[in-house]
Amino acid sequence: MDFTLRPATVDDARAMAVMHLQSWRESYGRLLPDEFFARQEAGLPQRIDKYREYIAAGHARMLAFGPDGDLVGLGAAGQGDDEDRPCETELFMLYTLERIHGRGVGQALVDALIGDRPAYLWVLDDNPRAQAFYRRNGFVPDGRRQLCDPSWYSLPEHRMVRPGVGS
Repeated sequence: MDFTLRPATVDDARAMAVMHLQSWRESYGRLLPDEFFARQEAGLPQRIDKYREYIAAGHARMLAFGPDGDLVGLGAAGQGDDEDRPCETELFMLYTLERIHGRGVGQALVDALIGDRPAYLWVLDDNPRAQAFYRRNGFVPDGRRQLCDPSWYSLPEHRMVRPGVGS
């Protein structure tokens, strides 16, 4: 698949929020009730504003666009804020639309966001596809677990860490 990557701009905020919600529906539709997605849909204006604020403040987001210019993936990484963080860099989010899974977009986003540096992330326990992808990228569970915020119905998640490619 032909695609291009570039950092997000403030003007991308609307497309990002819409694509992010669509990827949540595709990835978590079997785990979360319809009410969750209805609340997220109702909160799109606030999410758009939040993305604009983050980007304007210098919190980078990387975007992937398909051959028709449609947004098909997004990701973010930066200094983690876990008190017991195993390294400095956290992969905060990585989402691609289901129709492009397996076409290299997710890998390109990971490469652009964290390269071969040590990093960590949080992933839902019931997300085997994402876990397999992260394992292929050198991440392994480190034993740390937590429950998501109640707005996410307290779904269980665990932390995965990689020491860095070639370490």
